Amino acid sequence: MILQDMGKVHAEIGILPIGTGSTSLGKYIARGVKSLKNIEGIKYQVTPMGTMLESDDIDKIFLASKVLMSALFEMGVMRVETILKIDERRDKIRTLEDKLASIKEE
Repeated sequence: MILQDMGKVHAEIGILPIGTGSTSLGKYIARGVKSLKNIEGIKYQVTPMGTMLESDDIDKIFLASKVLMSALFEMGVMRVETILKIDERRDKIRTLEDKLASIKEE
């Protein structure tokens, strides 16, 4: 049985501002993450190598990527590289926490 429009969409997004003149990128990442707080229907978890996103709507995932990039451009960055990996599952409803718990149970 396929659960149409009932699954969770998970994504991992990484943003890289290019040409900042510094190897330190924390302030750019912090500003991008702060911009996610304004998106209704997105749950996120920051990791050392990227940010995990969760939503019921794939369009919210795409919106989040646009908002993240825009936040960096508003800081004066002229080029932003974005890597987006999406996992949409419709056979069962799983959260990011469920996925982590299933690994810990093994």
